[in-house]
Amino acid sequence: MTVEQTLPDTAPVEAQVRPDLTTLIVYIGALIAMFMATIDMQIVVTALPTIAGELGNLHLFGWVGAAYLLSTAAVSPFYGKLGDMYGRKNVVLTAIGLFLLGSLVCGMAWSMESLIAARVLQGIGGGGLMVSAFAMIGELFLPRDRAKYQGYSSAVFALSSVLGPLAGGYITSLFGWRWVFLVNLPIGIIVLAVLAFAMRSRFNEKRHRIDYLGGVLLAAGTTAIVYWGYHVLDPSGPDLITFALPLLALVAITLFIMVERRAEEPIVPLRLFGNSTVSIVSGVSLVAGTVTLGMFFYFALYMQTLTGLSPAEVGFLFLPASLTSMVISIVAGRVIAATGRYKWMPVVAMGIGGLLMLGFVLTSQHTPIWVLATMMAVFGISMGLQFQVLIVAIQAAAPLQDIGAVTSLITQARTLGASLGLALNGAVMIWALNRQTAELPTEAAVLLPQGLNGLTPHLASSLPDAIREVVLDHYSSGFNVMFIWVAALYFVAMGLTLLLEDKEIPKRA
Repeated sequence: MTVEQTLPDTAPVEAQVRPDLTTLIVYIGALIAMFMATIDMQIVVTALPTIAGELGNLHLFGWVGAAYLLSTAAVSPFYGKLGDMYGRKNVVLTAIGLFLLGSLVCGMAWSMESLIAARVLQGIGGGGLMVSAFAMIGELFLPRDRAKYQGYSSAVFALSSVLGPLAGGYITSLFGWRWVFLVNLPIGIIVLAVLAFAMRSRFNEKRHRIDYLGGVLLAAGTTAIVYWGYHVLDPSGPDLITFALPLLALVAITLFIMVERRAEEPIVPLRLFGNSTVSIVSGVSLVAGTVTLGMFFYFALYMQTLTGLSPAEVGFLFLPASLTSMVISIVAGRVIAATGRYKWMPVVAMGIGGLLMLGFVLTSQHTPIWVLATMMAVFGISMGLQFQVLIVAIQAAAPLQDIGAVTSLITQARTLGASLGLALNGAVMIWALNRQTAELPTEAAVLLPQGLNGLTPHLASSLPDAIREVVLDHYSSGFNVMFIWVAALYFVAMGLTLLLEDKEIPKRA
């Protein structure tokens, strides 16, 4: 097949009936690009102690991850809208180039500050990869077929999220922390070459007016929320910034709405929210990010402290979640492709998630490892029934010319949800652990000068057996409050999904 015969960015519906080889090559390239972007959210987690030990400035530890998340959330709407206006090819190639440049600078970082700056650049590219990949799939395939192919993409997303910490630890141990970033270069260059050849540019003579002001205001509001999500957990306690950031976010979002109402080509067309499916799915995605992506860190902390397993061993406990999520995502996609129905899936997913969180309330330091592994597998089932299903639902509800806008909307909602999950779930946990610290017997309290909030897996394993038993009982009780809180959020999301129309996705647009 010649380049002239390749599918354009937004192919006519007739050309999408039977995906050809070139379409599948572009699709695989999009999956690999998305994998690189999403795995870099989590891959630094296990490498950070080594990085901080070499570069110093331990107090900047958390910003290596936050910088990537901040920039990813801020640029997502720009990529979605620019792709809608000018086609995906130039947009995705630019995103890959920025991501690879950021990865190279990360691998060459000489200080913690330079690494954080490089992570911002890497995130600017990574945000474009995630949005463009999902949007490309929405444009390459017919509405109902999207479900099958989005199922594979969501399986890749889940796999990268779970494997990130495990891969980061092993790469750091075998090759050094710099290769956590440099490994992107050979893979990314191949993807860049494949997409540059296989994708056809879409030339549009219409002159567009980019909504820069709306994009900047949305980025400012998003950045304030994400920054607040990290800052609110600062061990130094709340300060002026903690209370100013939500106000800044509110002002920015209010101005954003005012600007979008008057913009000739708004970066997020507000008319889309007149569609109940778009509004509901956006809200559900925000909560879903809070209860899924926003819980990975706390699952790891809880299980490592209670079981005494090493970080690598705890990482293996996440593999059942990865495997079940992949399988369920693929099966769910095929079911939607065959039947056109999807509503029941996120409803069941949120119900399973809520019941699972209540199940975690019953766990303790005596819970067998196989039970925890089984519970993580159930967590993966919940993820597999919601992630790609929500993308399919929102893309099916939007006009083809707005695929990028709605895809960036759901991507940004998940990112915000993950940040809010880190903040709100952590705040509930800290409050509950502080209350449990006050109830510790004196002989246990004197061994924990920072209370249960300062309990580390190493410290827990070093306590005398009798005291460790009491301490872990109180520690588990503190986490139980957070599990109940997250269960309530799951049931709120379940209520929202029940409001979705139970309509069939058409086979054609």
